[in-house]
Amino acid sequence: MGDPEQVKVGIIGASGYGGVQLVRLLHDHPKVELVYIGGDSSAGKSYSDLYPHIGHLVDLTVEKIDLDAIADRCEVVFLGLPNGLACDMAPTLIEKGCKVLDLSADYRFENLETYSAWYKKERHDRAIAATAVYGLPELYRDRIRESDLIGCPGCYCTASLLGIAPLLKQGLIVPETAIIDAKSGTSGGGRQARTHLLLAEADNTLTAYSVAAHRHTPEIEQVCSDLAGHDMMVQFTPHLIPMVRGILATIYATLRDPGLVREDLITIYNAFYRSSPFVRVLPNGIYPQTKWAVGTNLCYIGVEVDVRTDRVIVMSAIDNLIKGQSGQAVQCLNIMMGWEELLGLPQLGFYP
Repeated sequence: MGDPEQVKVGIIGASGYGGVQLVRLLHDHPKVELVYIGGDSSAGKSYSDLYPHIGHLVDLTVEKIDLDAIADRCEVVFLGLPNGLACDMAPTLIEKGCKVLDLSADYRFENLETYSAWYKKERHDRAIAATAVYGLPELYRDRIRESDLIGCPGCYCTASLLGIAPLLKQGLIVPETAIIDAKSGTSGGGRQARTHLLLAEADNTLTAYSVAAHRHTPEIEQVCSDLAGHDMMVQFTPHLIPMVRGILATIYATLRDPGLVREDLITIYNAFYRSSPFVRVLPNGIYPQTKWAVGTNLCYIGVEVDVRTDRVIVMSAIDNLIKGQSGQAVQCLNIMMGWEELLGLPQLGFYP
């Protein structure tokens, strides 16, 4: 029997890489009990059939998705589903009193027309969608605290937005000059077999993809516009790099005040993130490595100024599966429940 003081939690869609991270984090979390894992495609299988390495600790069977049964058993539900499915389930779960954290794109957009244009899904849940909060705690902590529905950000978005946020909020850059060049490990492509993610295809090479057309672009622009106080566009280009985990986003923009130096910006960044325990602003001349962040919920940020071009260069590194996905969702849960924000989340990775 579980601890009656623990909050009962369920996951719908835990078969992917993000899902198994979430299972691990929730298993180690002192305030929750994972009581349900659901997914129609794997229903009836032991979860250890999908991931044998955790069978000694996780003894759950994947169940059919039954929203009434889930709501009866769970106070909190994580949705780890492909885009376009969560919006058909969340309204029922919310109506039945559950708190919902969605790891897909369904509840990240304030404008559902923007969502439909990029994700090709018509929406019929506008009333519920209007209550959703974008789940980036470093920017929207107070709103997350009061919400029952969180749209957890994409991995590229998390790295990019944490890197650029202080610049936009403080009006330090010319917004239309912002360029984000980001690189992700192959786990960001999911667990399904895809030719371009095979070792023989992805190793020993580096390639851009979805150039000028990546679905995270409007998500990044939505939050950037909120920070800047006016509509803005961002040039965003993602790349696939031959490693399993991690994202490095490098951000370039022209400074409004060319007299600013690196030390000024580091001071500004430290002040901006002074209440954000998972953001580490690096000291002068140190730039982040993805390896430092792997296995943690941390974001490492390095800042540089090119005095020749009057541009600021910001480098932001995260683990795409933790701070970029499941760990951030747990961070949001901690805030929603009024718990310590750091609870159950790793701060030290394996190194080297």
